[in-house]
Amino acid sequence: MNFALLMLSLLIVTGGVWLVDRFWLRSKRGADGKEPWWVEYSKSFFPVILVVFVLRSFLVEPFKIPSGSMIPTLLVGDYILVSKSSYGVRLPVINAKIIDIGSPKHGDVMVFRYPDNPSLDYIKRVVGLPGDRVEYRHKRLTLNGELLEVERLDDFQYSEKGLSYVNAWRFWEHLGDQRHSVLIDPDEPPVRLASVRQFPSRDRCEYNDSGFVCVVPEGHYFMMGDNRDSSSDSRYWGFVPEENIVGKAFLIWWNFNELKRIGTQIR
Repeated sequence: MNFALLMLSLLIVTGGVWLVDRFWLRSKRGADGKEPWWVEYSKSFFPVILVVFVLRSFLVEPFKIPSGSMIPTLLVGDYILVSKSSYGVRLPVINAKIIDIGSPKHGDVMVFRYPDNPSLDYIKRVVGLPGDRVEYRHKRLTLNGELLEVERLDDFQYSEKGLSYVNAWRFWEHLGDQRHSVLIDPDEPPVRLASVRQFPSRDRCEYNDSGFVCVVPEGHYFMMGDNRDSSSDSRYWGFVPEENIVGKAFLIWWNFNELKRIGTQIR
């Protein structure tokens, strides 16, 4: 469901009823006339819908993390806030940028519309910017010819779909001006070649058993999950167009299972 479109439709309907009542129905009803229920409800809900619509469209929008592709940075069940203006002000529903404020940076955790199905929102980390050469060989990331620095941490264990436990290697990875945790499953290949699709600009990538190298097209971004071997990302379905950007994730505001995560900044 396109929530922005639903909110816009409700806003138009309730606002339209309020205007019709204000300039036409009220005078016919008279000072002592009782408002019809649909006018009363519309006038009550219109300001609430307006505030929610403006907040979600231009300032912040809440999301829930449904999968483990960003573990350990984001856990299943995290409720997060996404800044809608970090990368510019966009018109709701059509997502067209009208004011350019900033652009994604290496290492940002970004929400975007899935290129294969724009009705779905995905969240991954920005690994490649327009024009970057992104290479991933033997579970190590190279950006524009420079191998990213990593630091080994304690292993990380998590439950996968509630059925089994995964014991993954955990690293600090230095990307851009920050570092973040990534998980590596040593028993998995760098990329599952059978899962790579024929996405737009596929000819800008080369794949083999050791990994891949891609040159990011202008106006596009290369995204990867922090849980590298349990993430469906740009390795498999391609680059994210600039017009698909939703916003930058910046805060975990709730988690029913781990209250200590409340208020954690997303880095």
